[in-house]
Amino acid sequence: MTSNTIDIIKRLAHEQREEVIVWRRWMHQHPELSQEEYKTMEFIAERLRGLGLEPRTGIGGTGVMAMIHGNAHGDKPYCVALRADFDALPITECTGLPFSSENPGVMHACGHDMHTTSLLGATKILCQLRDQMQGDIMLIFEPSEEKYPGGARMMMDDGLFDEVMPNEIYSFHCLPEMDFGKVGMRKGRYMASTDELYWTVKGCGGHGATPHRNIDPILIASHIVVALQQLVSRNAAPMMPTVLTVGKINDVGGRTNITPDEVKMEGIIRTFDPEWRLECHEKIRKLSSGIAESMGGECDLFIDYGYPPVINDDECTQQVHDNACAFLGEENVEWLDLRMTAEDFAFFGQKIPSCYYRIGIHEPGTPFSNLHRPNLIVDERSIELANGFIAYNALTALNNRLK
Repeated sequence: MTSNTIDIIKRLAHEQREEVIVWRRWMHQHPELSQEEYKTMEFIAERLRGLGLEPRTGIGGTGVMAMIHGNAHGDKPYCVALRADFDALPITECTGLPFSSENPGVMHACGHDMHTTSLLGATKILCQLRDQMQGDIMLIFEPSEEKYPGGARMMMDDGLFDEVMPNEIYSFHCLPEMDFGKVGMRKGRYMASTDELYWTVKGCGGHGATPHRNIDPILIASHIVVALQQLVSRNAAPMMPTVLTVGKINDVGGRTNITPDEVKMEGIIRTFDPEWRLECHEKIRKLSSGIAESMGGECDLFIDYGYPPVINDDECTQQVHDNACAFLGEENVEWLDLRMTAEDFAFFGQKIPSCYYRIGIHEPGTPFSNLHRPNLIVDERSIELANGFIAYNALTALNNRLK
């Protein structure tokens, strides 16, 4: 690709900047929870139809897919897939923005509104440059990324790739700790697998003033929580990042002077190695039941097997890196560290060579707010950058493969 192509893409991205920001603000004002994104699905489909495309809706519930056909080569043109997610979170917004969420208790606190409108903007650019496309582009707008089993798996189970299997797939996530204007990526292992843990610790309740007649499930649960931290520190290899977190504890029926019959706990286990992942499940199960039994109680554990780790293809990731350097300048491109967060994009990566990368959204000099927080702010200049870079990377990926 020539520098002239970069200039053309940047110009197109700038010309449509205000329109795409309007789209983003509409999405931000009208967030919808996972598996409930019907208005958002129609909003996306309407924009795609306006570009002359023929979207398929309702894939995996509320997912959307469309194809941009370029200059075909043979019966099966090379196909690059671009993916964005669009569900929101059960969080009450407190940004004070004039376009804050109008849906009480629901907010785009993970930047999915920015992801989706950036891909829509890139789609508009690619449609304008269709004559330069040496192959096809598949557009995937994924619902329910935040809720297991995840929109990626739901869409694939519903026939997303039955007619066309892409040769490569790309997606990005905004990164609030990275300044606007920067892009980052990592080859190989990047994000962890995630499984959800649900404990029910059973004892024998009674009056709080007669503990000798009770089997206290709160005490048992406390010992389990402490021991779980030692399980990681004394069983996980130092080279194998592992996070085990108990995020919720609820007693069932207790109060100041009542020992309950049972306690429920919820948590996560995240790591990168599939064998250690399963081994860790078994150790958690044995430890939990062993402690409970030793104290006269019982413990049932349900493990909801979740997303696999995100493994970026080396060649795809190098391509994203080189394209980012050409598009933004080497000083604005970073190699990233491992992250213990998880992403259902990993399901796509198990099927297709992929790269999941990051685009900075932090406005320098302003307070930092993390993802999944009620005060998350996106520097809207990052949308124009994302529009252009997504289009440039896709166009380059298509043309490079046919050289």
